[in-house]
Amino acid sequence: MKLVLIFGPQAVGKMTVGQELAKKTGLKLFHNHMTIELLEPLFGFSAEMWRLTDLFRMEIFKSAAVSEMEGLIFTYVWAFNQQEDWASVDKICRVYESKGADIYFIELEAELDKRLQRNKSPNRLEHKPTKRDVMASEAELINSMQTYRLNSYEGEIERENYIKIDNTDLCAGEVAEIIREKFQL
Repeated sequence: MKLVLIFGPQAVGKMTVGQELAKKTGLKLFHNHMTIELLEPLFGFSAEMWRLTDLFRMEIFKSAAVSEMEGLIFTYVWAFNQQEDWASVDKICRVYESKGADIYFIELEAELDKRLQRNKSPNRLEHKPTKRDVMASEAELINSMQTYRLNSYEGEIERENYIKIDNTDLCAGEVAEIIREKFQL
């Protein structure tokens, strides 16, 4: 079993890279908006929606970790200055580590201008209905930079299977190939 955790700021390309990596490896993609898009129409962006999102994700992780699937790709916006995000990542990892799984940490970073372009991409808007109000999504992307640190400092992630990729000038297929080759997926 493998868990590939792709993380980085909004619109950096996590889901699109995950889609390409899934095609190249046969691993299943579970992007973070799959639970958000299910629950937001019912509960809005409320505390209850986030509670259920966390609950659904953990149950999916537990089931996937003991399944016959080869592995799971999960995308996540990790706020490095928020202890609860560190705790969430640790909790996910414990589920997989307890089953002897290999975990791969893939951090993406890109320049703001590129992220703002990607925020409007047809693929993003197709798979993430809550991002279709592009002006609101763009404002959230920019405002979050004032509150959260969405990329790690050098040396902050001390995992053996870790890579940080600046994908500003790389297409998703190129990034997926870098990941596949680096970790022999």
